[in-house]
Amino acid sequence: MFSVTEQPQPVQGALTANELEKISELIYQRAGIVLTPQKKDMVYNRLSRRLRELNLRRFDEYIALLINNPTSKEWQEFINALTTNLTSFFREAYHFPTLAKHAQSRGGMYNVWCAAASTGEEPWSIAMTLEAALGRSITGPRVIATDIDTDVLEKATQGVYRLADLDTLTEQQKKTWFLRGTGEQASMVKIKSEYRNTVQFRQLNLIESQWDIPAPFDAIFCRNVMIYFDQNTQEKLLKRFAKMLKPGGILFVGHSEHFQNMNSPFRLLGQSVYRLAE
Repeated sequence: MFSVTEQPQPVQGALTANELEKISELIYQRAGIVLTPQKKDMVYNRLSRRLRELNLRRFDEYIALLINNPTSKEWQEFINALTTNLTSFFREAYHFPTLAKHAQSRGGMYNVWCAAASTGEEPWSIAMTLEAALGRSITGPRVIATDIDTDVLEKATQGVYRLADLDTLTEQQKKTWFLRGTGEQASMVKIKSEYRNTVQFRQLNLIESQWDIPAPFDAIFCRNVMIYFDQNTQEKLLKRFAKMLKPGGILFVGHSEHFQNMNSPFRLLGQSVYRLAE
């Protein structure tokens, strides 16, 4: 006698305009993310996986499940599915010499908040930069790295990457920070144990009223995140970031994010780098 595993039911029908509108409302309420109608195919593809996982056949069933269960763990899966996590080591590389120079110019413990850690490449790049600029920290992690997406945080915490992901690193950085796998794992690398405590990873939703992280910071990285928020949310976040920075602190944002014309407590310092106004 044997059992047959029940196969997930196929998703029935297209994602309607009304369903997309409701999904957009829900993700905005929970994560501040703005979904435009142009994202319809992306939403369909990503959430179809959740429907199959839950053995649901229609999007209205999934929407009802979320609305009727406001504390369900499925909300986190919903957020994870709709967040975008494009990242790499030393992405937008022109920021890191600025970070090193700023760190060297300030006395005392230098702390950085990476507000969109994704799978970890950005916070590890920050940690490498600070190590080279300031030497080894003996007082704990210099980098606090947060993200709303628990799936990417799990990978970031593990610190395991493909060797090919390290193409933007120098040979010295590779040797210093990573262990290479052997045998079937020869194409993989892992952050060395002695460097694991240079970054502390935490789950955090930027639109929550309280941020449970140890401010103040000398610098904040929030790159390629604000583009997913509307202007009202952006202005609120900029004011909150200002309160999390030490005097003379700096904010790094993505190359396509501009705030000069907003009601902002920052002034432009350089290429997508802002300094806290005096």
